[in-house]
Amino acid sequence: MSFQSNLATGKAGESMIATWLRSKGYSVLPVYEKIIDEGKGPALFLPSEQRVAPDLFCFKGENALWIEAKHKTAFSWYRKKGIWTTGIDIRHYNDYCIVDDNSPWPVWLLFLHKGGTAKDSPPSPSGLYGEMLSKLRLCVDHQSDRHAHGMVYWNRDSLKLIAQLKELEHCFAA
Repeated sequence: MSFQSNLATGKAGESMIATWLRSKGYSVLPVYEKIIDEGKGPALFLPSEQRVAPDLFCFKGENALWIEAKHKTAFSWYRKKGIWTTGIDIRHYNDYCIVDDNSPWPVWLLFLHKGGTAKDSPPSPSGLYGEMLSKLRLCVDHQSDRHAHGMVYWNRDSLKLIAQLKELEHCFAA
């Protein structure tokens, strides 16, 4: 899949998650890329450095949070342990940890899984799963350098089922 195709898929999932959050009373500010051709995520300029920022900044009354929205066909079946896992690029994970450390608002990772079938695995669970990064930092299942820059993975059981896929699809269709 090309970068542009991956970007379009990611933006569709991000839009679906943003629409669902709005249905729950949140205001949503998408943090878009500065220069789309860089192939980098949105930027956050800290006093002494630049980091990739989470996709969305959301608030509801006094509560605010960052959301990194991931859109995937399926969880990965981790054969070594016989568990479902999902993950993100390790470089982005490290940047989100720095944002989490430097922001008064928590960073949440949200994974929208459509329930497809990963290679040679049973059908994947579907829905919107997530957790605060501060908690996920304590329960990384494993890391792998098999993909471009490396990945960090979590066991599905480390994530909360936040919404059923049907609920997100209903909000998005309305």
